Amino acid sequence: MAARTDRHSRGRAGETRAVWWLRLQGYRILARNWRHPLGEIDILARRGRLVIAVEVKWRDSFAQAAEAVQAAQRHRIAQAAAVFLGQQADAATLSLRFDAMLLVPGRWPRHIRDAWRI
Repeated sequence: MAARTDRHSRGRAGETRAVWWLRLQGYRILARNWRHPLGEIDILARRGRLVIAVEVKWRDSFAQAAEAVQAAQRHRIAQAAAVFLGQQADAATLSLRFDAMLLVPGRWPRHIRDAWRI
C-alpha cells in the first residue's frame, strides 16, 4: 500500500510541475484529472483557439516515460477529449491537440507537442 501511495503522490507532484510548465508557456489550465466514463485526462489546457489534452508520465528516464503512453490509453484520452471539447460553448471554433509531458527526476519537463493524432 505504501508503494501505491508513493506513486500517487509522485504523480500528483508531476502533474503540478507540468501545470506550472504549461502556464509558463502561455497556456491557461482548464481542468486537472478530468474524468468521464470514456477516459481520464491529466491536464486540459488552452491557448487561443487550441485546446490540448496532456498526458503526464513520470518515470526514471524520458524513454520509459514516452513508452508508457500506450495506444489504448491514447484512444481513451481522445474519446474523453472529444466529449470535453463538445461541452465548450465555442466548440465549433476550437482545435484539439494531444500532448505528452514527460518527467524524470532532476530534469526539466519534456513537453511533446502533438504527441499523437487520432
